[in-house]
Amino acid sequence: MIIESPIDLKLTQISGQTSQPPWKNIDGSYSDLVCIDGEPSIFNVKQSGENIDFTYTGNVSDKTAIENVKKIYDLDFDLAKFYKYMDSYDELKDMSKFCNGLRLFQAKDPFECIISSICSANNSIKRWTKSIDDMKLKWGRNFNNYYSFPNPNNFKELFLDDEEELLKSGANENNNLKSCGVGYRAPYMRKASEIFTLEIDLSDISKMSYDEAFETVLKVPGVGPKVADCILLYGFGFIQAFPSDVWIKRIVSYLYFDGKDIKVEKVREFGMDEFGDYAGYVQLYMFHYARKSGLMERLK
Repeated sequence: MIIESPIDLKLTQISGQTSQPPWKNIDGSYSDLVCIDGEPSIFNVKQSGENIDFTYTGNVSDKTAIENVKKIYDLDFDLAKFYKYMDSYDELKDMSKFCNGLRLFQAKDPFECIISSICSANNSIKRWTKSIDDMKLKWGRNFNNYYSFPNPNNFKELFLDDEEELLKSGANENNNLKSCGVGYRAPYMRKASEIFTLEIDLSDISKMSYDEAFETVLKVPGVGPKVADCILLYGFGFIQAFPSDVWIKRIVSYLYFDGKDIKVEKVREFGMDEFGDYAGYVQLYMFHYARKSGLMERLK
């Protein structure tokens, strides 16, 4: 079925958003496992003109499946209106053409987004996405060779490293978090799973105000302001989040502050105040534009 909402599917998949790794790509058709109320479904999307052609298998209704694929690819967001907004500002107008069709790639599993976002800190897109895929292969549930992400309750029981695995199981079979290439982040990830099993209900976060949700996610070890905003934007739909790190700082400084050195926390505040409900999208477009246009190289 064709869903009429313009999108560049490949660009959205490979843009490095920390909701999840790119879906399995076979000849330009992207597919992955999506669990809806505990029911596994395989979603498949491919480009059809400027829209997507969507098919699925699983025990869910067409209405429910369409609602979920629209949510994942943010297909109800009005790109044309957003581009008019961007084109009205000299600092942003080149980005709408360069990144045309790029949409938010929202989490199908908020806990996967939390672990992906922790994993992405000081890491390349290629490395963190491979780590997440490795976790799914090792500990996810297999549905026709598509794998779920382990749930928080199971994740908190995982071994951290070779030493703990050998001590507790009597063997070393690379069945631990560090075997997935996450390094120093392993204890942060396991602690996150403990927190979201024993202390915080994941489903409560989307019901909070942005400020309350931000402070709640910051309680997780290894989660600073940038990672917290990634979790809130890609995992829970807080579109006013403006994830800010040294690269976004350089981009914003170049575009708005004549290259002056400003603190990352000030950049975050500026982005949220300046762009409002478009903050998350503007950050996404800024980062992709800078990364692919050559601007980022010039700002090093």
